[in-house]
Amino acid sequence: MKRGTKALWRGLAGLALLAAVLALADPARVLAALRHADPAWLLAGLAAAIASNLVSALRWRALARWLGAELTAADAGRWYFQAIGLNTLLPGAVVGGDVYRALALRRTGQAPAAAGWSVVLDRVSGLWMLCAIGGLGAAACAQVLAPWLRLPVAVFAPLLLGGTALWLALPWALPALLGQRPRAGGWLAPLRLAAARPDFRRQLGWQAAASAVVQLLSAAALAAGALALGVQQPLAVWAWAIAPVFLMAALPLSVGGWGTREAAAAAALAPFGVAAPAAVGVAVVYGLYGLAQGALGALAFGLPRNTTK
Repeated sequence: MKRGTKALWRGLAGLALLAAVLALADPARVLAALRHADPAWLLAGLAAAIASNLVSALRWRALARWLGAELTAADAGRWYFQAIGLNTLLPGAVVGGDVYRALALRRTGQAPAAAGWSVVLDRVSGLWMLCAIGGLGAAACAQVLAPWLRLPVAVFAPLLLGGTALWLALPWALPALLGQRPRAGGWLAPLRLAAARPDFRRQLGWQAAASAVVQLLSAAALAAGALALGVQQPLAVWAWAIAPVFLMAALPLSVGGWGTREAAAAAALAPFGVAAPAAVGVAVVYGLYGLAQGALGALAFGLPRNTTK
């Protein structure tokens, strides 16, 4: 099967999943919730979502420059929002936008390895922190989630906390895992060289801090969208919910995460008594935030490239 045909089928599968989720959640109730959304909270959520991606762009720029690729703040922001625009239109979730960012940076004459690895490590650092915050949120919600999963709270919370601690410590062990002496050749060679640098831990600390800010702003955007629909939950619930919701939205199974994101939101919020129509509505609002930022990215396609260094 050709690549274009596969992409088309993935997009259709995602839309079919979205239709199925909406049907199960009662489309009339979802639309009613969206029609009565509080504009102030909607704007607050959009502002948080935009701020999250602005920090993401600056995080990518810092990583690219650390790897030896020159990248201005203006170009980083422009290409990042262009990538969001592509992600909202193309099947494959975040894959298309990430490829675009790498190619855009490479076309400026930067080393292919630095351009490619900057995008890969930027995405991995975001997912790493997303899972960590999700784990901490789940541990904080152990009283609700543990019985839902038929597990003792006394076992559930410590396991999550211990697993999250190990997960957070994993990148700091990269120099030991990859070998102290960089070996020439192989696709891991740029990563080995980076891990052997004396400023590796300082850069890793910056990546961790920036990624934490990105995910917390994203959680704030999700929570604000929920408040716009009248859904109120403790902050720990949103810290937990962002992990399944955003991870499912990032899977290359749909267009812009539509369908997978809504299904994950319904499942993640069900233990807390959030009805399916409300949960799906919250996910739809977050998806609309992506479309709005995608529109900004589309406008950015027409802006001249900043050539200053």
